[in-house]
Amino acid sequence: MADQDPVFQIQRVYLKDLSLEQPNSPGILLEQDQPTVDIQLGVDAQPVTDGIFEVTVSATVQTKLGDRTVFLVEAKQAGIFEIRNLPEDQMGPILGIACPQIVYPYLRGNVADVIQRGGFPPVHLAEINFQAMFEQQQAQAAGQPSPILTQ
Repeated sequence: MADQDPVFQIQRVYLKDLSLEQPNSPGILLEQDQPTVDIQLGVDAQPVTDGIFEVTVSATVQTKLGDRTVFLVEAKQAGIFEIRNLPEDQMGPILGIACPQIVYPYLRGNVADVIQRGGFPPVHLAEINFQAMFEQQQAQAAGQPSPILTQ
């Protein structure tokens, strides 16, 4: 019966993609205005093989002065998870909530680090409620109004 026991294991967490662009340097670095910051996050889950899934959390951080980019960071942090013998109705929450919660702290650290290494004060991504994000995505996919108020 051990073959039917539920399995949830982290196989690996890794940095899948990372880029930093400073298209208007060095001139824009001398300006004293406060830039605007736009942060976009996403989650994706793909099967790799039977019982093995890759979950990717991506972030795009763009700062601008007016219409000119100060810096742009695009990052994807991924994890490989072994998930077996779970009821089908639990797979969505596992892949959309539990796995991203494990991967996200690594993404936060890598984004803050690359921004700081680029010569800027680090931008620390806020904590994310992946359960609320998952429920919002489920409601949108079902064509229902979102249960969460957006800003």
